[in-house]
Amino acid sequence: MAPRSGKTSGLAIPAILSAPGPVLLTSNKAANDAFTTTVDARAEVGTIWTLDPQQIAHHPREMWWDILADARDLAGAKRLAGHFVTASVDESSGSDFWSTAASNTLGALFLAAASHRRPITDVLAWLAMPADRTPVDLLTDAGHHAVAAQLQGTVSGATETRDGIYETARQYASCLLDPDVAAWVTPNEDLPEFQPFTFAISRDTLYLLSKDGGGSASAIIAAAADAVMRAAVIVAERSGGRLDPPALCVLDEAANVCRISDLPDLYSHLGSRGVIPMTILQSYRQGQRCWGEAGMDALYSAATIKIIGSGIDDADFADRLSRQVGDHDVQTTSVSTSESGKSTSVSMRTERILPPDAIRALPKGKVLLLATGIRVAMLNLKPWYKEPSAKVVGPASARATKAITERALAKSIGQDDLGLSA
Repeated sequence: MAPRSGKTSGLAIPAILSAPGPVLLTSNKAANDAFTTTVDARAEVGTIWTLDPQQIAHHPREMWWDILADARDLAGAKRLAGHFVTASVDESSGSDFWSTAASNTLGALFLAAASHRRPITDVLAWLAMPADRTPVDLLTDAGHHAVAAQLQGTVSGATETRDGIYETARQYASCLLDPDVAAWVTPNEDLPEFQPFTFAISRDTLYLLSKDGGGSASAIIAAAADAVMRAAVIVAERSGGRLDPPALCVLDEAANVCRISDLPDLYSHLGSRGVIPMTILQSYRQGQRCWGEAGMDALYSAATIKIIGSGIDDADFADRLSRQVGDHDVQTTSVSTSESGKSTSVSMRTERILPPDAIRALPKGKVLLLATGIRVAMLNLKPWYKEPSAKVVGPASARATKAITERALAKSIGQDDLGLSA
């Protein structure tokens, strides 16, 4: 659906409010959105975890998450590096020499830090000093000899090439240069640690908030969401094959703040493990820009339930939907006049049930449902504020929004005071 067409109010929020198990939500908004609308209701059933490194909700840091926890083997380290690359480049340019080399270097540095329980801030120091042998020595001590040799080869290569690779890697990890961002993923003994495996068997809620665009912390958000979903799958496999109750993962603004490169592949088996992903996109082409044409097609095909709402401006996609809705026979009556009088004939012709222009003109609140095993259906969304629970949820949302405003004002006043005192 297009922006402001009811994705959050009609789909995300009702799903979160009715979820029986743990809930994960990614978003680039806080006030008057899914965060403020659901936070009080979810607090009644479990612990609220909020990862807000860029202060979307101006939420105080009351937790930390070990971003390197899954990077203690080569596969996990490369996967983490991939999140930083995917957050910075689109699918078409993510496989060139510089991106690939920078990703390999980042993966090696993540592995070196994780293998010896070093904080991720050490990686920034190593990126700033390519000649520092510390990560090579740490990899060797941990038994990762091949990775150490590869990293040493990069460091010992032509200066121009080495500097280009390291500069590219620095750009990918630039969000960690902000100490307020890095603090959320750096160990802190005074704060509780968010643990994905524990979360998977709870009724807790994790809110992952990040801004769009350059300099955002979307790589951290994608890494956290990926860690939660993968932990939930492992827990499910250890407990009979499925999570009970299932985990709901609402990936709102997925192409902007939660770009998981292999999400299309994950889709094929997450549902069978009791991990329910809900990926929300503004258009089909937005998904193509994020995962490529083949990736978006794989994700779209693997989703057993698809909801298409208003604002579909892609003519090709609208025509594709129109063909899937199907045709129907229309009776045509024609009257002709001759010397012998009038004659009437009836014929049948085939027309689209829902032509592309009608799909584009779907009003807000109307959606097409494409579900496995049934014909395409048209539904009316029922937003959360039309439910009986709105009498409780509405005031709670207003209070949460007001609290965000108050925190923002307090922070602004505090910064002004610091400026005056300086």
